[in-house]
Formats: sequence, C-alpha cells, structure tokens
Amino acid sequence: MTPQAQIALRVGGIALLLVILQTSALSQLSFLGATPDIAPLVVISVGLLAGPLAGAVTGFGMGLLTDLALLQTLGVSSLVLIAVGWFAGRAREILRDPQATLVPLAAGAAGSLIALMGFSIIQFLLGVETPVSLELVRQIISTVLINTLLALPVHALVRRILAPALPDAGRRRRRPRRPAGGSRSTISPLIQP
Repeated sequence: MTPQAQIALRVGGIALLLVILQTSALSQLSFLGATPDIAPLVVISVGLLAGPLAGAVTGFGMGLLTDLALLQTLGVSSLVLIAVGWFAGRAREILRDPQATLVPLAAGAAGSLIALMGFSIIQFLLGVETPVSLELVRQIISTVLINTLLALPVHALVRRILAPALPDAGRRRRRPRRPAGGSRSTISPLIQP
C-alpha cells in the first residue's frame, strides 16, 4: 500500500471516529457556556502534520460528515474547514519547527477562531434566523478557550495515529548527537582530522 493510501485511510478513520465522538458525546458537554468543537483541531493537526492538501481534504470530509450528522446546511462546515486545513498546512511549510509545543496551541486557537467566525458569518449571510448579539461573541471566545486547552491532546492523538504513515520529512527533526566527551573534533563533518 502506498504512503498516500495509508495516510488517506488513517485520516478517514480519524475523521469518522471524531465526528461520531463530537456529535454523540462532546455536544452534550458544556464548559463556560460553550461546547468543545474538535473538528477544527483535527483538521489543523492533519494540516500541520501532512501539509495543505491533506489538511484541506480532511477539512472537506470532516465538514461534510459534521453537516450530515447535525442536519445542517450542507457545505457550510466544509467550506470553513477547507480554509482552516489549507492554512494550517501552509503554516507547516512556512514555520521552522511546525511540531514545536506552542505551534499546535497557537494554531488551535487561531483556527478555532477562524472556523467559528467563518461559520457564523456564512450562516448569517445565508439568512439563518439566529440573533446576533454579545452572547454569540461570548460563546465564540469560550469555545476558542476550550479548544486551545484541547489542542495539544488532539494533536498528540492525531500525530500518534498518522506517524507510521508519514514520510520522514513530516517527522520532527532532532539535532545529531555530539561525540563522546562533549568536545567537537571538527567544525565540518566533511573535514577529517
């Protein structure tokens, strides 16, 4: 099986499992007056680990599954999550160390904010009868705070599942070990003493 097929199967399994978890369990929980939304976090994690194309495709799939499961207007979540996944993948290409500890936290907060605001704007433009008030702003801020706290565990779970299928370039790079004794014999590995 090719690496792309392995990644696709693993991402599809993650998406299906977490959409079921989101709609059945997490939607029943309420923290700070809001419910956690792990769909943007999963899409961001896939984008950071596998690149913009995988992030956008995951966003489309998870958005479509979410819209189908919640009987919402089809395509709204997909449209928003495609953008979130693509920008997370682009951030992977731009950042020096996309697997640093603070990157999933910052990306989770920013991606959740973009996803929630984008979803709200699109729903408003489509004419869904929902009152726009400070309550909406409070709920968006609460959800972003909750998602920021959940960003690291979700990223670790997605990384653990995708790690065997990712090419070596997607894995975290480490510094080479120093020679025994802690001293450097040469500056360049090409120059032999």
